[in-house]
Amino acid sequence: MSSTGVRRAARRAFTGFSLVAASSLILPLAVAHADPDELESEIDALTEEVSELVEELNQAEEDVEAAEKRLEELQDEIGDEEERYEELRESVVEFAGALYGGSDLDSPSSVLTAGSPEEIQEKAADLGYLSENQTAQLDEFSGSAERLFSLREESEETLEDAEERRDELEEQRDEVESTLSDREDELAEITGEDGSDSDSDSDSEGASYTGSATGNAGAALDYAFAQVGKAYCSGGTGPDCYDCSGLTMMSWQAAGVSLPRVTGTQQHVGQAVSYSDIQPGDLLFFYSGISHVGLYAGNGQMVHAPNPRKSVEVVPLAGYWQGEFQFARRP
Repeated sequence: MSSTGVRRAARRAFTGFSLVAASSLILPLAVAHADPDELESEIDALTEEVSELVEELNQAEEDVEAAEKRLEELQDEIGDEEERYEELRESVVEFAGALYGGSDLDSPSSVLTAGSPEEIQEKAADLGYLSENQTAQLDEFSGSAERLFSLREESEETLEDAEERRDELEEQRDEVESTLSDREDELAEITGEDGSDSDSDSDSEGASYTGSATGNAGAALDYAFAQVGKAYCSGGTGPDCYDCSGLTMMSWQAAGVSLPRVTGTQQHVGQAVSYSDIQPGDLLFFYSGISHVGLYAGNGQMVHAPNPRKSVEVVPLAGYWQGEFQFARRP
């Protein structure tokens, strides 16, 4: 087996082990619980885990897109090289015909019209029919083509790896989301509540921002509030559904400000702001792994896209979210 095959086999084996291990952690949670406090703790942990997986999945999607773009660029480069080769090939055939003429099967023109670039180069060298300049041109083409085909092979492997990583993360996310849904349903049965935040403003689709923010921050919040009640979806950037960083990116884009796609890179934009100094429109980041982001709406509230079980909503920061708060940035 090639070294590449060994690496892929090892990666698949490790992936299988990881999924089994993840399942072994998730399955015990399927046991019915009677303690609402325990359930709420598990729901909090699962919510954070979903957030982290979605963040990783967003980055994996970007990696796939980058690999696809690079492969497409290489294909264009290879196409240009092939056109250049055809021009060179015609030139060499004309040269050979002018020197030797006739239709002898051993003539350079017969060799050149039938061979691949590598075969042409080998036979040309053996027969000594080509001028030094044309041989140098063939050498140049051969080296360039070899480099491009090598890069294409590497790019194809990079794309394959990125796609495998994305698929693994999607499977893990789906498993954790399913478990989260089960836990929330179980809590709802015990408490008689539906698990939604009673203080949220997401009962209907669309809301209006009535705060004090103006300028870019006001425009960003106008957009975000208009999305209230719309569905959450991993990788979503609207207009029908959003994930957390998709909502913040599109909100600030509506204000004419460009933000990176994923939470992990949004955390580096603008200037740092302490919790005591946050202003409407600021980006708020949560969890130790920085896997969730929302927009401060003023009056101790945040507008965000929380998780697959909830729609875009406006929630108070006091309590859970303040406990998970890490830092803020002002675009």
